[in-house]
Amino acid sequence: MPLRVYMEDTDAGGIVFYVNYLKFFERARTEYMRAQGFDKAAFIDDSLMFVVTNLATKYLRPARLDEQLIVTAKVIAAAKASLSFDQRVYRGDEVLCEAQVRLACVDRISLKPKRMPAALLSVLALKEQ
Repeated sequence: MPLRVYMEDTDAGGIVFYVNYLKFFERARTEYMRAQGFDKAAFIDDSLMFVVTNLATKYLRPARLDEQLIVTAKVIAAAKASLSFDQRVYRGDEVLCEAQVRLACVDRISLKPKRMPAALLSVLALKEQ
């Protein structure tokens, strides 16, 4: 997903504020799910949704105001009630930030883990290979 760094993404020195990389990763996961045919990526249906349960981030180089970046999202594991993504932010060929993100599928009311619908799991499992 292409992305430009705006003033709102940066600190007073014009460098992307660290927490905004998490926003970039969220947008890339949303667009990834949209590309798989799921328009509301956080909400699987009226009763299920995804929540982040684990996140490991490595900041390698700073991104700066007005730079063009590419943010990626790749499913690296799909289980009955969870997904794991490998995500990266690039400036050209240079990796600026990388993360491993685990999402759980939960009931929207109780927030207890639930199985993902078979259709969703089969699409994501195919992409994982």
